Amino acid sequence: MSVPESPASAPAAVGRAGGLPPEARHDTFTVESRQAASPGAVFGAFADDEVRRRWFRMPGRHAEYRHDFRVGGGEVASSEFPVPDAEPERLAYASTYLALTPDARIVFAYTSTVNDVPRWSSLVTVELRPEGDGTRLRWTEQAVFLSPSAEPAHDLPHLRGATRLRLNGLPAALAAGAPPVPTA
Repeated sequence: MSVPESPASAPAAVGRAGGLPPEARHDTFTVESRQAASPGAVFGAFADDEVRRRWFRMPGRHAEYRHDFRVGGGEVASSEFPVPDAEPERLAYASTYLALTPDARIVFAYTSTVNDVPRWSSLVTVELRPEGDGTRLRWTEQAVFLSPSAEPAHDLPHLRGATRLRLNGLPAALAAGAPPVPTA
């Protein structure tokens, strides 16, 4: 018995050969960084919308965000990414928080779409551990690529690189979000 495709899932049909979707590819990567802030402050940088927008942003222009930091909540974001000599790409991100352990762990799942076509979905685990006077952050992402880009071999390096870029912005966001240091 076959199940008819719903109109909402029709954009995923783009690129199908013989009625089958492209073969899914699975990859995992881990990015680690040391943050010069407490695990509580780093956890707060994920939770607090103002601080979060300083480091976790959609590329492009006309970005919009809705964020609900609780188990069962998540984030919905979209933007328009300019492409030379072509129409801009419509980017979208939708996540759901699966587990939150204050100051220690964040687990969420998300899907990224380009022009209404789901490109990849991921399960992410962010672990925060005290290290000296700061925090060791470990981001582990298990991704399934649903629709390959024009250069599929670049999909995982692109995703890993984008994650590193976001995390590179975290120290400045933490410093800007920290309360002022009293002067003598």
